[in-house]
Amino acid sequence: MKKKTQVSDVDTSRYDFYYDEEPKDMLKSGVTPEIIDEISKEKNDPEWMREFRQNALKIYNEMPTADWWPPLDGLDMSEIVTYIRAKVRMKNKWEDVPEDIKNTFERLGIPQAERESLSGVGAQYDSELVYHNMREEARADGVVYMDIEGAMRDKRYEKMIRDYFMKLVPVDDHKFAALHAAVWSGGSFVYVPKGVHVDYPLQSYFRLNAMGAGQFEHTLIIVDEGAYLHFIEGCSAPKYYKASLHAGCVEIYVKKNATMRFSSIENWSKNMYNLNTKRAIVEEGGKIEWISGSFGSHTSSLYPMSILNGKGARAEFTSISFAGAGQNLDTGAKIIHAAPDTSSYMNTRSISKSGGINTFRSIVKVTKKARGSKSSVSCESLMLDSASRSNTIPIMDVQTSFADVGHEAKIGRIGDDEIFYLTSRGLSEEEAKALIVRGFCDDVSKELPIEYAMEMNNLISMEMEGSIG
Repeated sequence: MKKKTQVSDVDTSRYDFYYDEEPKDMLKSGVTPEIIDEISKEKNDPEWMREFRQNALKIYNEMPTADWWPPLDGLDMSEIVTYIRAKVRMKNKWEDVPEDIKNTFERLGIPQAERESLSGVGAQYDSELVYHNMREEARADGVVYMDIEGAMRDKRYEKMIRDYFMKLVPVDDHKFAALHAAVWSGGSFVYVPKGVHVDYPLQSYFRLNAMGAGQFEHTLIIVDEGAYLHFIEGCSAPKYYKASLHAGCVEIYVKKNATMRFSSIENWSKNMYNLNTKRAIVEEGGKIEWISGSFGSHTSSLYPMSILNGKGARAEFTSISFAGAGQNLDTGAKIIHAAPDTSSYMNTRSISKSGGINTFRSIVKVTKKARGSKSSVSCESLMLDSASRSNTIPIMDVQTSFADVGHEAKIGRIGDDEIFYLTSRGLSEEEAKALIVRGFCDDVSKELPIEYAMEMNNLISMEMEGSIG
């Protein structure tokens, strides 16, 4: 493909690529019953999934887009290609992946991360997984980590997929959940047996490389009683001059006394509409931890939900979002306290620069059953200029008097005194601002493995310098 030159003082080759040409081997754009049947045929779906897709399409066509979402004026679904045919069957050995695809992931550092700190990796390129592998010791403990389409066709796991798939996120949850249900492709299935502690993270990495395309992967994770898992999701896309769409779905089931940590580093390009849906349900004594870093995308609408469904269940949500010129990032979290003595904590940071818009939305619902529950929400916003915007929209629905719920919000700018102090110590003004911003984000970066914390700091530096466009 013909490549354009990107001019920058920072080497951004790990993060962004420019392409001129439209990819080949794709289905037609738009969403019709004929295209859905063609996708189902390509995927070799069982009959129940084909019917599921067609029913979801009907719901999608009937549902309006939520009127409180950020504007989606630039997203024309008739122009979005919902499925791109695979150039290669999925591989379990890295050396067997085709060179052009392998080179992309090599530049993103995926193989190195796998060698050094991961239990297993799944790599998706456009609509299909191209690589999936897991450490032998995790496999020996009974951990299942495989492509979800393969699990759906495997007699050992088919019933489990059918029992759990889009039960936590119902098809009619919102318009783009229905679209996802109709055209989903790729993604991972994870099952951690009772009492198993997975010592190293698993990772899925999603690369949308095609212009004007959508990516609709589905991740289903079940962490059984007393087990532990850390799962890392990474996302990126090249820069194009045509809108793209990411409408994936993550469903997580945390069983009794289990712990699940889900970390996500998203580095979409600025033509991306990121309309992802993530949800977890937590049973008695269990815990879900969300760690989220949002960099890039033209528009984001992302609110991971935690349903605390058992006594003593806990949820934590820690996030950072960075909105630059032309970006509207509408993010936050939802937590439902549906059992006694549950607890939740949200801690978020947002940075707005060069006219970027950050909106934090939170919903904390404490039901009548959730006596003795506690929830704390803290959101802090940093605006780097007068053209940028930061909004906070908290909702608290407390249906019992026997609960402790609080919310704290801070919005501010970098102080002149801070800049003066750092420049008097030899830093340039831009270096001083970048240092302050990295410190502002420290609560998120310290929750990540060192390799990913370093990547997030690099992304912050590049956003500060304007080298991610």
